[in-house]
Amino acid sequence: MRLRFHALVLVAACLCAHAARPSSAAPRAARPNIVILLADDLGYADVGVHGCTDVPTPHIDTLAAGGVRFTAGYATNSGGAASRAGLMSGMYPYRFGFEMNPGSEETASNDFGLPASVPTLAEKLRAAGYATGMVGKWHLGYGEGLRPHERGFDTSFAFLGGAHSYLPRARSSSLYRDGVRVRKEHTYLTQAFARESIAFIDAHHAEPFFLYVAFNAVHTPMQPPRDYRERFPDLAESPRRQLAGMHAEMDDAIGEILAALRRHELEESTLVFFYSDNGGIPAKNASRNAPLRGTKGQLFEGGIRVPFLVQWKGTLPAGKVVEQPVMGFDVHATALAAAQVDASDAPPIDGVDLVPFLTGATDTPPHERLFWRDGKEQAARIGNWKLLVRPPAAPMLFDLANDIGEREDLAAKHPNELARLTAAFDEWQQPMLAPRWTRDDAADDSD
Repeated sequence: MRLRFHALVLVAACLCAHAARPSSAAPRAARPNIVILLADDLGYADVGVHGCTDVPTPHIDTLAAGGVRFTAGYATNSGGAASRAGLMSGMYPYRFGFEMNPGSEETASNDFGLPASVPTLAEKLRAAGYATGMVGKWHLGYGEGLRPHERGFDTSFAFLGGAHSYLPRARSSSLYRDGVRVRKEHTYLTQAFARESIAFIDAHHAEPFFLYVAFNAVHTPMQPPRDYRERFPDLAESPRRQLAGMHAEMDDAIGEILAALRRHELEESTLVFFYSDNGGIPAKNASRNAPLRGTKGQLFEGGIRVPFLVQWKGTLPAGKVVEQPVMGFDVHATALAAAQVDASDAPPIDGVDLVPFLTGATDTPPHERLFWRDGKEQAARIGNWKLLVRPPAAPMLFDLANDIGEREDLAAKHPNELARLTAAFDEWQQPMLAPRWTRDDAADDSD
């Protein structure tokens, strides 16, 4: 096992130097730590618990074995930025006009970013007495007042855009520690993110903490560490071999973060989430979404249905599989409820606390209706029926209970259901805002 330099005094000192937080914390035993592990462009079929066999993911799989796996876990959008906005706000991002990826920092609209008027999960938890740390990819604003250290995170080690080189000698953008540019990072990026995450846990294990680890793996550029690429000789020199190396590195990083929790005896007092910001994009990173149709950037299931796991040992059942749909913004709501944060004085959120449903305290499914919008594409899921609008094609209707791959369009056979879902979408859309920006460089690979 390779060494991680998570005990460096310098790193720990930086992570300890956070702003003062309120002292009105509830007793620790009643309030778990919160850890969110977010993958980037990971396909539905790219984890072992969903049948992946060519890339072992033993550490990710332990979260399913020790917790709950959602077979219908959804991202809030088919693009990464809006999906992250849904997580951080707990809301449909369309409520505040956050719909499109921004493009690169050089070409992004001045309007791009999560508005300061929308409180983040970090801001809410920090106000409740949690230490808050963010590591990884931000993608929620470039400008002053919109960066991680200005949006509720006591400490942050992050890049701001949609993509970043993994290699120390080929940085394509900048890393920042608490808003200050990092002059040189000598470590493969996923390894650096694990190092910083472990240092945060080491520094704050004796107090309630929130750690948001937003990996950029397995997003392009395809730059696996050499030793990890060599683990997969059977994949030859294929794009899938590159993804395998990057994915295995991320899985090991997750394993080391989970090991840090165990070392501090925090497993039963930590609520851990894992999911992907959107579906895979096979043409660019060799990810796999089978048996789903579609890809990142589309509202077919392959663009929005993702691996989705949650573990809270001793509180949530182990090895439970849930078929009812859930959404990324439910992570926000569940974290707040677990932390006993009253968010009633803040803007209403769309997320739902999942714990009562998962523990059997209620048998009411988290959502009967879910909606998505991405430019001209629109989608609604009500029960097992799904509406998909992709102009200029006619609206499509699918029965996800019998056709998870969305192969048979039932719009002509069930016009009443088509009309019902269309009306529901139109009603839902009324309070939503138009996109506050569009991107001019949609052909580039920065998102």
